[in-house]
Amino acid sequence: MARHRIAWMPGDGIGRDVIEAARLALDALGVDYEAVPVDVGWECWCREGDPLPPRSFTALRELPVALFGAITSKPAAEAEAELAPELRGRGIVYRSPIVRLRQEFRLAVNLRPAKAIPGNPLNARDDVDILVLRENTEDLYAGLEYHPLPDGLRTVLEEHPRWAPFAELAAEDVALSLRVTTRAGCTRILRAAFDLARQRGRRRVTVVEKPNVLRETSGMMVRIARELAAEYPELELREANVDAFAMDLVRAPQDQDVVVSSNLFGDIVSDLAAQLVGGLGCAPSANLGADFALFEPIHGSAPDLAGTGRANPIGMLASTVMLLEHVGESEAAQRLERAVHETVAAGEILTPDMGGTHTTSRVAAEVARRIG
Repeated sequence: MARHRIAWMPGDGIGRDVIEAARLALDALGVDYEAVPVDVGWECWCREGDPLPPRSFTALRELPVALFGAITSKPAAEAEAELAPELRGRGIVYRSPIVRLRQEFRLAVNLRPAKAIPGNPLNARDDVDILVLRENTEDLYAGLEYHPLPDGLRTVLEEHPRWAPFAELAAEDVALSLRVTTRAGCTRILRAAFDLARQRGRRRVTVVEKPNVLRETSGMMVRIARELAAEYPELELREANVDAFAMDLVRAPQDQDVVVSSNLFGDIVSDLAAQLVGGLGCAPSANLGADFALFEPIHGSAPDLAGTGRANPIGMLASTVMLLEHVGESEAAQRLERAVHETVAAGEILTPDMGGTHTTSRVAAEVARRIG
């Protein structure tokens, strides 16, 4: 098999710590790979006014996969204050690089497994095995936000009968975010969910939305789910309002199977599912497109933990498992997953969030040792 070229994107905070755990594991596995450094993160923002510079896009267009650590995001005023002095006051606006990557590379499918590792002391139950698929490019993450409210947009809104309660507000007293849902986006994520359920021998797909309130946007997702379900007669389709689903997820997580949702609801549901199997430190994810895929743990940059050795590398290692499966290294993926499971089950060398006393690098070294 040809050498795998991997975009290496540590990012910020603990992203730099946990990505080294992935390097240690890949080296122990003997996988033939090249880690290609790609600049991303808060330092790029502060120094250049762009957390994902053009040179990074150029590099990524030549690479099939990326391993991503974590990213720091801050409110507009704080972001502006941390720019290099010569860049301040020029109207430069911070935009999340991970959201940009998802949108510009059309990484429409965000797969976030929530599978309990046997013996993990943080498991709500040991029999949880949920596949959450989140639409990754639309919804409230589309970035169509306004403040103050533009006159032209106000004119359009004034034609809507439900604008009346807001009609007297001044433009600066209104902030507006637009929820964008398209037929293509809904179809893409729903078909991915049905296909994955079929491929992995799952029993049902639950579409999680809020169509009783968001009648047009969530309604479109549910309608298309019903249309597609007819092509998968062996799978049961369930529909759930996101608020009720959150309750059911806590009450009986073992009853959930494949779950699919839009961007914001999927983000919330997947984080809740992650907490049931060890928390964000244990949770992996894949951002999948037609020609490019990016793998990352779902935790944030946790700047207070950066460099302390307290970050949990399990989420990054599990993301590396997903990357290996994606590039056809199934045997290596199985070996790494087995080593992670053995390390957790032994319960001797764990990070503080899992009740242990060991560092990020020590846990990674133990996983590498078990790879053999």
